[in-house]
Amino acid sequence: MYSPFDLTGHRSVITGGNGGIGMGMAKALLQAGARVSVWGSRAEKTAQALKHLQDMCGDASRVHALTCDVADEDQVEAAMAASIQALGGLDSCFANAGVSGKGVMLLDMDLEEFRRIQRINVEGVFLTCRAAARAMVQQGQGGSLVVTASTAALEGAARNSHYGASKGAVASFVRAIAMELARHQIRANSILPGWIETEMTEASTQSDKFAKAVIPRIPARRWGDMDDFGGIAVYLASSASRYHTGEQFVIDGGYTKF
Repeated sequence: MYSPFDLTGHRSVITGGNGGIGMGMAKALLQAGARVSVWGSRAEKTAQALKHLQDMCGDASRVHALTCDVADEDQVEAAMAASIQALGGLDSCFANAGVSGKGVMLLDMDLEEFRRIQRINVEGVFLTCRAAARAMVQQGQGGSLVVTASTAALEGAARNSHYGASKGAVASFVRAIAMELARHQIRANSILPGWIETEMTEASTQSDKFAKAVIPRIPARRWGDMDDFGGIAVYLASSASRYHTGEQFVIDGGYTKF
């Protein structure tokens, strides 16, 4: 029987897994049978996510949660070690945590604001993927690394050049590590979401003016939501994607093709 999407026994870490796209990924991975460790930077929100996921899957032992600032090297190393101990190993890691820009024009942007975005969106991805890759190489069983980038890596993100720069950087980073790690049977891919309704995008998606300008440009005629990322998460974690690496998966309801 062909059953590559059965993730029973699979072990996965999802950063930013306490809400939005990361929560959608965690839910789907659990429903496919995996064990997960979700990381979040806010303790209360992460605790709420843990309870929600444990209640959903009905087996508290399959869900773990940790508070971690992914841009802090010591915290990432500690969180990865704790996650691997709790899960009993590591088969996939979703470097999903990120922050948005403040909508600042280049002429008005200061270095502190530019660095704020790079710290989480670029350095956080680097630290997370490095820690996960080291663990996977040591295990000697291969694995899957997945980074959440953005369609801002493809388009001109006006008033968000620092955000666009960060997402373009990690998309390129993923292609590079896919080549490096293939010899270890570790694949690396990126996901490029379009306009997704999350806490991070709430100011935009809840604006009638913004919705009237953007929704008509989305062929699917709606915002994306967290559940739109469950399928791709399961695919990239599973053996179905064992020969798929170095790719960008654009999930935007057709926005960048219109």
